[in-house]
Amino acid sequence: MIRLGNHIRLTPREVARFTQITGFAPDDVKTIEDLDAYIAHCKHYYWGVSEATRFLHWLIDREYSRCCMAVEETRGAG
Repeated sequence: MIRLGNHIRLTPREVARFTQITGFAPDDVKTIEDLDAYIAHCKHYYWGVSEATRFLHWLIDREYSRCCMAVEETRGAG
């Protein structure tokens, strides 16, 4: 993820991973708030308490964390 102020841009690889995990492309994600709303939408769509649902939510959270870590690492390098 590339971040400039409040705006973000997911890399093509991140878009592909989110799409593969959720089945929904994060097309209109332009801010962290948009990304949070996208993730909330995906988790709401795939709601439940089954092991498969918990695993899917974990995958979504892991991908979100990867994006945020990438931003923090670039901040520390600068």
